[in-house]
Amino acid sequence: MDTLFIPLSLAAGGLLAVQAGANAQLSKATGSPFAATTIQVVLAALLLLIVAIATGTAAAFGGLRAVPWWHAIGGVATALYVASTILVFPRLGAVVAVGLFIAGQMLASLGLDSFGLLGVPQQTPSPATLLGTAAVLVGVIAIVFGQKGATKELSGSKLGWMLLALVAGAVLPVQGAINGLLRQDLGAPFVVGAISFAVATLSMIAVLLVTLLLMNGAKPQLGGLKTMPWWGWIGAVCGATYVTTVFVAIPAIGTAATVGLTVAGQQIVSLFVDRYGWFRLPQREISTLRFAGVVVLLLGVAAIKVF
Repeated sequence: MDTLFIPLSLAAGGLLAVQAGANAQLSKATGSPFAATTIQVVLAALLLLIVAIATGTAAAFGGLRAVPWWHAIGGVATALYVASTILVFPRLGAVVAVGLFIAGQMLASLGLDSFGLLGVPQQTPSPATLLGTAAVLVGVIAIVFGQKGATKELSGSKLGWMLLALVAGAVLPVQGAINGLLRQDLGAPFVVGAISFAVATLSMIAVLLVTLLLMNGAKPQLGGLKTMPWWGWIGAVCGATYVTTVFVAIPAIGTAATVGLTVAGQQIVSLFVDRYGWFRLPQREISTLRFAGVVVLLLGVAAIKVF
């Protein structure tokens, strides 16, 4: 049964790159990345609620009052990640953005395992794990600087977008660990997913209100939804699948393996997104350095997973 989570984790990682492209279209249709994120997490929460009811596990919502409050806040990470993908994908490109997400994920995963944080069993990193993590980071650096003109465009603004991508990646394994604790409390994965996205919805509503009322942000224009391609709506399915898969897989195959497999899926799909301009994103050349960076990154992931 545990081996089933290997292909599932790989596929879930690939769905993150698909989600980012779909949500970029939702952002264009509404004229606001924050409104787009709010719509996406609302749909994901409703989807998981329907699944929880259909599977007869909705009664587990009643146990929420007895769990520590911080076990239920994993959804804040979803809001941060989804909003970040909408903002950084058009500015950095799919391969660069996902490479930075991966670096954040790997560093956070290493920290969770090394220090036994958030209920994750403490594991002293093996030499192979450290070597694999280092290879992943080297691969990310090659990917970032392999983009044409990257060294000439390192403005303060671009560095800021890169930092946001790193942080957005780092919160994903943290979210998985926190949601894993909530699953231990409630024992119902779809209920945990619905709670996670409900919290993400509240977080995004707060962000949306702040941007509209205090920062004169762009007002959502819902009329554009009529002309949006159908695949602009699939971000909710991708997000719900990813979040649920990760917090179920971590106890089964471990944090490092789960993150490593989702990382591989992300990077493979993002190559196609950039090369062919999928999801109406800018088509970008895959240079030799960028391709080499992806190969090194995947070898690093393999080292962590195999050894």
